[in-house]
Amino acid sequence: MTVLASSLAAVAILALLTVLPGPDVAVVTRFALTTGRAAATRASVGVVIGLLLWGALAVVGLAAVLATSAIAYTVIKVAGAVYLIVMGLRVLWRSRTPVSEMQPSERIHAGKPLRTGLLTNVLNPKIAVFYTSVLPTLVPHGAPPMLWLPILVLTHVVLSLGVLTAYAIAFSRSRSVLHRPRIRQWSERVTGIVLIGFGLRVAAAVR
Repeated sequence: MTVLASSLAAVAILALLTVLPGPDVAVVTRFALTTGRAAATRASVGVVIGLLLWGALAVVGLAAVLATSAIAYTVIKVAGAVYLIVMGLRVLWRSRTPVSEMQPSERIHAGKPLRTGLLTNVLNPKIAVFYTSVLPTLVPHGAPPMLWLPILVLTHVVLSLGVLTAYAIAFSRSRSVLHRPRIRQWSERVTGIVLIGFGLRVAAAVR
């Protein structure tokens, strides 16, 4: 297989993996619905910063330690699961507010969405495993890994930012409908359950 064909195949695989819903999509969707496009976009930036951090660690080989150490993997996995579950429980608790008392928008600190997106990815050990076990297999045969791994990481980052930004735009435009008190209450409940579900999935994940 030529370098061009291998590169196109790698991009296709990364694109497919990027569009699959995960905790990052749930977080971006939540900010898009409750706060708006700007907050959701900042959450997307936080997510890709997390990808860059894991990518940098993978390139220098440090993420391999996490991928091979059962203790390190378990610590990060439990931390990530707890973070997602607690976030989901907080969203569910907030959805208990009577419809008549719900505010039209959620006021948050400007740095919270970015921090939330960042922690969602940093505390996801599956990213480390993906970057250390799957990403190297996408390097074209005979190509220098130290050159291609950063290229693949950046490709994944660009694709992720594009997909998450699209989610942010799509759901923020739906706020006029989804932000009605009753609908918002149920959308928050669904989001909370989804976040808890992802947390439980992370907790049950094996390498």
